Amino acid sequence: MASINDVPTMGGQDAPGAVYDARELGIPKMTIFGFQHMFAMFGATILVPILTGLSVSATLLFAGLGTLLFHFLTKRKVPAFLGSSFAFLAGYFAIAPNGEPELLPYACLGVAFAGLLYLLLSLLFKIFGANRVMRFFPPVVTGPIVIAIGLILAPSAINNCSTNWLVAIIAVATIIVCNIWGKGMIKIIPILMGVIVSYFAALLLGEVDLSGVATAAWVGMPIDWNRTVFGLAGGMDSGLALTAIITIMPIALASMIEHIGDISAISSTTNRNFIAEPGLHRTLLGDGLATIAASLFGAPANTTYGENTGVLALTKVFDPRVVELAACFAILFSFCPKFAALIGSMPASVVGGVSIILYGMISGVGVRNLIENQVDFEKSRNVIIAAVILGLAIGIAYSSSGALVIPVGETAISLTGLAVGALIGILLNAWLPGMDEYVVENTAPNSSEGWPL
Repeated sequence: MASINDVPTMGGQDAPGAVYDARELGIPKMTIFGFQHMFAMFGATILVPILTGLSVSATLLFAGLGTLLFHFLTKRKVPAFLGSSFAFLAGYFAIAPNGEPELLPYACLGVAFAGLLYLLLSLLFKIFGANRVMRFFPPVVTGPIVIAIGLILAPSAINNCSTNWLVAIIAVATIIVCNIWGKGMIKIIPILMGVIVSYFAALLLGEVDLSGVATAAWVGMPIDWNRTVFGLAGGMDSGLALTAIITIMPIALASMIEHIGDISAISSTTNRNFIAEPGLHRTLLGDGLATIAASLFGAPANTTYGENTGVLALTKVFDPRVVELAACFAILFSFCPKFAALIGSMPASVVGGVSIILYGMISGVGVRNLIENQVDFEKSRNVIIAAVILGLAIGIAYSSSGALVIPVGETAISLTGLAVGALIGILLNAWLPGMDEYVVENTAPNSSEGWPL
């Protein structure tokens, strides 16, 4: 049996109409594409610090730095953007429920330790090879997880839309019109057009509060050292630190599976086998180190962003250089509090309208992953695995507690629905007969046998 590590570097035929080298488009168009990727990640990335109390500027800085680090470690081959992870929200809320500045560094410490699990899984891929490890992550497991990610995010889009449905509908309509009937550049920047048009619509309707923009400084440092993990030196509460670590580390189970699902989705979208080259050991290493660095300096955990995968699918511009430009823009604007305030003034309805399409596309990619890999749902094992993953992930996420709380002594460990669904799905796949069904010998994502995941 051929190993997926034998797949030729960047194997797979070019997708019809896709652009793999954006330099042929020229610098002006590349710049616009970079801005579109930046705006695509802004809504969700900025929302995490808004919800948790973390710094918006630090979030932008380490989203950019983390993305560049990821691209360096993955040989500049994977067009992924690393933004704020929603998977860790439960961890932040458990340690600092009201965004208390004195408690947030402890939550960040817990997230940094969670990042170490990425490095461990990366090492396992390096030592045992992708084939042996990916036996535990076949499409029947990763597909439903990616579907669940989109479905779990969807209500947040609806909640944002509900603040002003007119603005949200304008955002959705603009994206659809630009993508289906647009000509030239308009057709390939639908997300950016959706943001701009709906923002101005909200401005005309009096939905935008620009008071914070007027008072914000033009230039400022994005890091407040007192709100970083390093600020705990000399006065750390060891008990609280241990509680944060024990509580938050298990959440990495969900985020790591989300990472594998995202890399699979990006591979499927771009017709490139990133599982084989540069390899999941490199992508996990980049994601883990980015998360650790961001957390130590008071920014949210990073994760590969499905929103930007949606942009890739819409624009068909697959050159990592465009994503790197977006990262540079994020770093640049992190030093401008006025720009952060302007982004912060974006109404929730604008974010919601854009997110409806992007989150839906995440679930759509999960469905496509199942179809392209020809997962046979006439087999009971596949139905059971998919059903359990979706049932647990979505059911727990929408339960009254929003998590599975496991008492441990005087504290408790909170596992998100994604973490529970992913873990049980992996165990079921390993326990039920037919585990090796999807370790196949194909060499390209468009082969008749499907992806070798």
